[in-house]
Amino acid sequence: MLISTNAIVLSKLKYNDNDLIVKCYTQHLGTLSFLLRGVLKSKRGAVQTAYFQLLSQLTIVIDYKANRSLHTIKEVKLNHLYSSLHTNVLKSTVVMFLAEVLSSTLKEEEQNDTLFSYLETTLLWFDSHVDQANFHLFFLLKFTKYLGFYPEVHNLEFDYFNLQDGKFELKPSSKYSISEEDLSLLKALLVASFDDLSEIKISSKQRQSFLNMLLLYFELHLGNFKPPKSLQVFTQVFN
Repeated sequence: MLISTNAIVLSKLKYNDNDLIVKCYTQHLGTLSFLLRGVLKSKRGAVQTAYFQLLSQLTIVIDYKANRSLHTIKEVKLNHLYSSLHTNVLKSTVVMFLAEVLSSTLKEEEQNDTLFSYLETTLLWFDSHVDQANFHLFFLLKFTKYLGFYPEVHNLEFDYFNLQDGKFELKPSSKYSISEEDLSLLKALLVASFDDLSEIKISSKQRQSFLNMLLLYFELHLGNFKPPKSLQVFTQVFN
């Protein structure tokens, strides 16, 4: 069955000498993987490697067969040509990191229009704005809403936040209760919009601490989540 859908590239892996396995998050069918035969050898085919940079936004025509682990792409075209995500060193590092997080968390083969719209619009926003060192923090925090463990925003005035329960609390109830700088930044991001990010000024040390906290939050709520392998490179670039 041929299906046309928008898609966002999550990962790619060389397979044999001339093939690629590409994972995409699609608008109509959720997460799917594709075997692109001979794509590393051919420069004139309908499907070329240049389309499959991380987090590229595409329209693809799929030869879809239920219960198959690898599908075939018949046609592909770019939906959006990014101006900076793949050319700016800092942004491309963020792209590599976020793509790995998305690839490890997006598993379902089912349609989720609101999640796809979130990914699509936030990536376009990031591409068109400069000086956005806090983007990945805000992106991941808002992403938890679609994964089902967005922090409860009641009792924002409380002095602790329990990562395990996803709730603010008056007193620390476990080793996963955070406070001080991480708590202040969490509160600021919970009430912010993307356009507020440039007004939130924090040090690289604070940024790294909050990112580590967010990744722990993901681990606590997603049993199979592991810190991205690209985290070390990401940290080096941003420090």
